[in-house]
Amino acid sequence: MCGRTACSLAADNLRRACAYRDRRGRHRQPEWVRQERYQPSYNKGPQSSGPVLLSRRHLHQDADSSERVLMDMRWGLVPSWFKQDNPSKLQFNTSNCRSDTMLSKSSYKGALLKGKRCVVLADGFYEWQQQSGGKQPYFIYFPQTKDATDKEMEGDEEWKGWRLLTMAGIFDCWEPPGGGEMLYTYTIITVDASKDVSFIHHRQVRAGRGIAGMPAILDGDEAIRKWLDFAEVPTQEAVKLIQPTENIVFHPVSTFVNNIRNNTPECVAPIELGAKKEVKATPSNKVMLGWLKKSQEGSPQKKENNLPKWTSQFIHSPSPKKTSADVLQQWLGKQGQPAAKKHKA
Repeated sequence: MCGRTACSLAADNLRRACAYRDRRGRHRQPEWVRQERYQPSYNKGPQSSGPVLLSRRHLHQDADSSERVLMDMRWGLVPSWFKQDNPSKLQFNTSNCRSDTMLSKSSYKGALLKGKRCVVLADGFYEWQQQSGGKQPYFIYFPQTKDATDKEMEGDEEWKGWRLLTMAGIFDCWEPPGGGEMLYTYTIITVDASKDVSFIHHRQVRAGRGIAGMPAILDGDEAIRKWLDFAEVPTQEAVKLIQPTENIVFHPVSTFVNNIRNNTPECVAPIELGAKKEVKATPSNKVMLGWLKKSQEGSPQKKENNLPKWTSQFIHSPSPKKTSADVLQQWLGKQGQPAAKKHKA
């Protein structure tokens, strides 16, 4: 399952990171809908809100279905047919939707057949591995390119910062029976875990159903285009995109992330597990380390021994070659901490 994510980009940079080419080949950035509601966070859980991409035609019937918009929606789908006066009275968990039942369960089938497909955006997501001493959290994300550190500048036409994880989702719109504002909500589609992530899920094998699920990740803009363009790509064709992917990397993080109220870069910072388990250094987690370390350079405390205590606990001597963890650290420095809960622990 997917029960916790991070999405720390500021609203303007989120638009730039979601740039695409429309049906005519024009370079576009999706427009925000209700941008003021979006709050970046390193620690998002169900019932919080998060950014999603969807086709503009869902909001404007005469729009080109290949055009995209960004909207902040609540995580946990409330079906349009729900009759109670309060969505919190929904008796079942709809934060995730299994791919093998999404066309049979009434909570999702109607919305999916109507083309209500969306892409849930995140820096990455968290998973917990059951161990003898408790649960060890890991952060999972796309591999990052080395040039993501130095070339990201304000006003650049092309985004060269952190590559967002793009997860397939279903959304719906619920209207209170007594009238009032429409509530947009979403669920993240899950598939059986890939071989790489099964390292984390190895104790979560379900009888007859494979390894516990991970988000269905759409890898590349062509997959995103087909999933979002419901007018051109019918449901039966779109669901073929829902497959596990091996194009992901991960690293262990502190149990600091276990508390949903904690919302600082420490949530995604790589840690070393020492003798408990050997975790090989990868280009991606080194990029993240570099990015996190860079995040402190804009403050008066520029020297490492002057950094906040948590930083020195999670940042180690940088590798000469930049990797994805190095990139993340630099990127976090340029973004700053999320506006909401900036200093809360």
